[in-house]
Amino acid sequence: MATTLSPVISAYWDLERSWTLATYEANGGYAGLRKALTMDPADIVSAVKDSGLRGRGGAGFPTGLKWSFLPAPDGGPRYLVVNADESEPGTCKDTPLMMANPQVLVEGMAITSFAIGCTHAFIYVRGEILHVYRRLLRAVEEAYDQGYLGKNILGSGFDLDITVHAGAGAYICGEETALLDSLEGLRGQPRLKPPFPAVAGLYARPTVVNNVESIASVPSIIAGGVDWFRSMGTEKSAGFGLFSLSGHVQRPGQYEAPLGITLRELLEMAGGVREGHELKFWTPGGSSTPLFTADHLDVPLDYESVGAAGSMLGTRALQIFDETTCVVRAITRWAEFYAHESCGKCTPCREGTYWLKQVLARIEHGKGTMEDLDTLLDVCDNILGRAFCALGDGATSTVTSGIALFREEFEAHITAGACPFDPAAAALFEYTPRSPRARAHALSGAPAGTVGA
Repeated sequence: MATTLSPVISAYWDLERSWTLATYEANGGYAGLRKALTMDPADIVSAVKDSGLRGRGGAGFPTGLKWSFLPAPDGGPRYLVVNADESEPGTCKDTPLMMANPQVLVEGMAITSFAIGCTHAFIYVRGEILHVYRRLLRAVEEAYDQGYLGKNILGSGFDLDITVHAGAGAYICGEETALLDSLEGLRGQPRLKPPFPAVAGLYARPTVVNNVESIASVPSIIAGGVDWFRSMGTEKSAGFGLFSLSGHVQRPGQYEAPLGITLRELLEMAGGVREGHELKFWTPGGSSTPLFTADHLDVPLDYESVGAAGSMLGTRALQIFDETTCVVRAITRWAEFYAHESCGKCTPCREGTYWLKQVLARIEHGKGTMEDLDTLLDVCDNILGRAFCALGDGATSTVTSGIALFREEFEAHITAGACPFDPAAAALFEYTPRSPRARAHALSGAPAGTVGA
């Protein structure tokens, strides 16, 4: 069982101007690319397959295997697209990675592109995080100036251009085919599969779509070797990963550790749950994964163990909630998010997420009935496995697990006719409930006491 952190991607985040190329090179940056350019591209793909690196974006699909799905070269272009459209509630690892060390992503893209025969790669980043967009643009510019991008990279004869593309703020574009449609200038909606992106992706050409952290892990695998990477993690979930602790925890942040570490160990490093309180429930992989409780503190955080315990490792977004939190309120807020972000392409998700939101809100405000609980489970059953993409499935996860684990709390809202929890007790910051009208006056700068005047 892992008991220590393993800073690799995050090793230099606290250095002064860690995001610059100079800092990155001073700490061994681009050694992986230099080594990769002396290798046969097929050997790079094999090394990533042998390393056991699995997609760090949530699905956990083997990265090298995904690369190997590309058909044989036919003389036409093939593309690498990095999915940097991080936007699920609680998921917050790619944004600090790109802010603190964007060069590791650029180097990973160069190695991956060389391995798969790509000469034009793309980073699809959320448009709202303008600071990240600007930092990536500067990182790519520095890499061009130093000869790590462009024509004849490091005298190898390999050419690569990278385009940083800002999306327009749709959670659905985190789904790889919706991302590709958006990148082509179309409305971001999932495509029917097959064909899969490896066969017909961007501009109907063979395309690899990988998460930021997946690609950022490649340079260390090539530079350090397969055995070094596999020395961390578990047999089927090898290597390290960023675990994002947020919520009611003493020291929230990014903890880079071997896969297989437990929340108990991470909480010990993070100072535990906030003082005077105890853990009530948590998400192992973000708001689209079934909830865990204190009974799951010792579940190894790897793909197999978390799956066997009834949830998913996902993006390793560990949202921590103590006993002051109303589980019904939390699940309702997540349901509102998924209903808002549904693209509306398929009926189960479009209609189902709307009704989940409506029924949950009714229960939260004490106006529900016991039959509503069965209705929620029935709606979830009609969404799960029937939606066009994983958004619908993710929207049901906290609802079904929440009712299974905390049914008595749902029933308490119904029998009491109100929420028994005080929002101020759960808030991390000062919480002052105000009516919309009072809030509008506050934002307008009107003098105190003028509400209703």
